[in-house]
Amino acid sequence: MGHKPGADLTAIIDPRGIVTGWSEGARRLTGYAPEDVVGRQATDLLVEDPPALHVPAAFSGVVDLRHRDGHTIRLAVRTCTVMDGDGRPQAFVLIATEPTVGEQVIQQASIPMAAYDTEQRYLWVNEVGASVMGVGKEALLGRHFGDILPGEPSTQGFLEYQRKVIRTGAPARYESYARAPAESREHAWNLEMWPVLDASGEEVFAVGLVALDSSEQYWARRRLALLNEAAATIGSTLDVVRTAEELVEVLVPRFADFASIDLLDWVLRTEAPEVADGRAGLVLRRVAHRSPTEGTPEAVVGLGEVDAYPPFSPPARAVADGQPVLSGAAEPDFDRWIAGHAGRISKIREHEASVHSLLAVPLRARGTTLGVAVFVRALNPNPYTGDDVAFAEELASRAAVCVDNAHRFTRERATALTLQHSLLPQHLPGQAALEVAHRYLPAGSLAGVGGDWFDVIPLSGSRVALVVGDVVGHGIHSSATMGRLRTAVRTLADVDLPPDELLTYLDDLVIHLASEDSDEDVAELGGTCLYAVYDPVSRCLSLASAGHPPPAVLQPGGTARLVEMSTGPPLGVGGLPFEATRLELREGSLIALYTDGLIEGRTRDVDRGTAELCRTLALPADSLNAVCDRMLKTLLPERPGDDVALLVARTRALDAGQVAAWDVPPDPAQVATARQNATARLSEWGLDEAGFVTELIVSELITNAIRYGEPPIRLRLIRDRALICEVSDASSTSPHLRRAHAYDEGGRGLLLVAQLSRRWGSRQTGAGKTIWAEQSLPAPVPPGR
Repeated sequence: MGHKPGADLTAIIDPRGIVTGWSEGARRLTGYAPEDVVGRQATDLLVEDPPALHVPAAFSGVVDLRHRDGHTIRLAVRTCTVMDGDGRPQAFVLIATEPTVGEQVIQQASIPMAAYDTEQRYLWVNEVGASVMGVGKEALLGRHFGDILPGEPSTQGFLEYQRKVIRTGAPARYESYARAPAESREHAWNLEMWPVLDASGEEVFAVGLVALDSSEQYWARRRLALLNEAAATIGSTLDVVRTAEELVEVLVPRFADFASIDLLDWVLRTEAPEVADGRAGLVLRRVAHRSPTEGTPEAVVGLGEVDAYPPFSPPARAVADGQPVLSGAAEPDFDRWIAGHAGRISKIREHEASVHSLLAVPLRARGTTLGVAVFVRALNPNPYTGDDVAFAEELASRAAVCVDNAHRFTRERATALTLQHSLLPQHLPGQAALEVAHRYLPAGSLAGVGGDWFDVIPLSGSRVALVVGDVVGHGIHSSATMGRLRTAVRTLADVDLPPDELLTYLDDLVIHLASEDSDEDVAELGGTCLYAVYDPVSRCLSLASAGHPPPAVLQPGGTARLVEMSTGPPLGVGGLPFEATRLELREGSLIALYTDGLIEGRTRDVDRGTAELCRTLALPADSLNAVCDRMLKTLLPERPGDDVALLVARTRALDAGQVAAWDVPPDPAQVATARQNATARLSEWGLDEAGFVTELIVSELITNAIRYGEPPIRLRLIRDRALICEVSDASSTSPHLRRAHAYDEGGRGLLLVAQLSRRWGSRQTGAGKTIWAEQSLPAPVPPGR
């Protein structure tokens, strides 16, 4: 009903609340004639009895009057006081108008609205505003806002913004998050405040307010912020347990008062996925939990322990259905689950926690169930809602992918490590030229296992080859490539090539292998390699490098230093030569071969790393194993970013009494003299039992050298762990073994040597070639026999 001109009500009321005057407009508006009203209490006309009119006083607001025919009239009413000469109230003039549409819209608005005077007291409030405050409108009018919500943190901010509006005359917006007196849960409020000016338009006499409930938007922003934080936090390490810990750290206490992550056992191992069926119950292992209390004493299941979940429990139902399960204290299955576990009941009683809302969410990734996340609210009075379920499902989905990635990484890493270790030397071969210790340390970074390797290869003439290499890349592919290169180096070492030639052949092999595989290029099969050969007779170390850092050498009485050598290109480049370096070492020298992971790092350059390497190598140590351990501890962080292979060797030398050598003239008659010299030396060594076989080998090798080789010819015997017979000549033509036919006059010599010796072969030298044969020495006779 809109305002009708002339339909204004004017009445005069004495201090006793009795009507003493009644206007014509009042008669038309209410149907009561003056004689019906004058002399009666004004409150008799009201549907409800507002206190402000019961004892006449200043009043402004909307009241409901009874029309003479019985219906209700809602009027906007204000009163003013008429004073006598002594300042005492003589009468109250009441002026009422039928509310306009605008006034009714404001009064009946679905959002809280109010007006405050400059002393921050209520002047007016609509129905919704009063209901939010939990009291009637009349109880609010004239009261200071700070008296209604004392001690609330948001109250001080609200009052400060009101004072700012009064002081500046400019509108303001205030956001608060608080629980209203009539509400059971906290709300987010956007409060719009504006100044109300007097008729002159210059002075603020009131502050208008409208409150907008933005709780849904507030919680949506909070959930989005949590999702963003989770995306940046969860899955930072590719470690299954740490990933679960990161999830509960993000959610407690902002989303849950207690959160736990339980996983199936196979997720924590390097096994293939298994199917989980919660319909038959579930056994899960606790990997992470958290609460606001330090140490999480509320947890029933300890970290690392397993717990059985019956089929009706929320976690088992979530796994069985593949959907989140929202449960609470009022549900029979929830109460049954809690009551069936004595530990849960005692924990609830001990911590006086009233679990009223629980959310169980399955952790699923790529169609596979990994476990379940459980979120509990006890201290937070707000139960989980449908929006919370959607949020938890989204977060659990992200976390599950991170857990699955961590499991896949762990499984692939374990496979690569197994392959890597299977391809590395399991036991170093026995030899007398060097005392050797080694270490292999896989990378602790997310890059995975690399292709670092080392090897110790016995060669002819008591010599030993030391190898260390590094394949490009990480993972199973690099480990497999490392195995191929290590096998190739061993094969080429059997041919007894010099270091520079061996690397040339290895480089060609890498290029050839890459060209055969259309899915790989040369760089993916490439790497670096250092190949060194030590001769205990000459005490010479010959080495060459294909893009690999040089070794460190410490000679007795000297200082540790890097070997000055020409480093060739990495394997797979091709077209560039490799150069060999030779140096003579004193007996007892230390040689350290390593991969670049030992000396390079994020916070350390190569020069600093090599200087630290040399300093550490020079420190005294009880054993080579102690040297290795100290170098790793000194040079590496706790989790190295790259694989590390380390090979440390101490040189030994064969003294003159273990080696005998003779020059042999190219005359067949000298074969007998050579046999006699060899037999005499064996007798001096106490090896008479090997004399017969040695005579045959010496005869055949020297005869071949005289017949097919070129002078000078030289015979050498070496007594090491085996008896080695070597015949050298100046011809580069290598012999080969063939089967002689029944009536052939030749072709039986090398066949005889191969049958009489443990192994035999030939190697190229700078002056020609050397043919050698090894015999096993007889076992020493124990004392007393």
